[in-house]
Amino acid sequence: MESVGSFIAYVIIALVIVIFSVMAVTTRKILRAATYLLFVLFATAAVYFQLDYEFLGAVQIAVYAGGIVVLFVFAILLTSHPGNNGKVLESRKRVRALLLGVAMFVIGGISLVSRADSLLSRPDMPLLDMKALGTALMGTGHGQYLLPFEAVSILLLGCMIGGIVVARKK
Repeated sequence: MESVGSFIAYVIIALVIVIFSVMAVTTRKILRAATYLLFVLFATAAVYFQLDYEFLGAVQIAVYAGGIVVLFVFAILLTSHPGNNGKVLESRKRVRALLLGVAMFVIGGISLVSRADSLLSRPDMPLLDMKALGTALMGTGHGQYLLPFEAVSILLLGCMIGGIVVARKK
């Protein structure tokens, strides 16, 4: 990020991600939660485009914002009545959950800051080009990730089918 304008744009995008993430997990309407998730995924793509990772930004929009959210919306519309509000969850453990969330945020921030210092002190680290990244992600050799990628996609498909079957048996 070279200029003040790009820093301001980054801060705005980060605020959009944080605000819509919180809205996605706090709303009681499930269809709105999927819509808020869509906004978060678009803002994440904007971060990729700002960092000049056009390929990752396009994949983010095509796969996640275009594909996954559409699957979520179809699953929601097939299994529930999206206009109905969910039940208000009552729990006495909200304070503990809030404290745990704050603690995890602090631990994550400390880890990020300590790791960023070690990465910034190594200017000789080579940049990864898109061909090497594509080979690493979609290769079948040692240390490449095509098989885990396919296994996770089959697992997610099974979870969606299981969720639809359980919701239909009610």
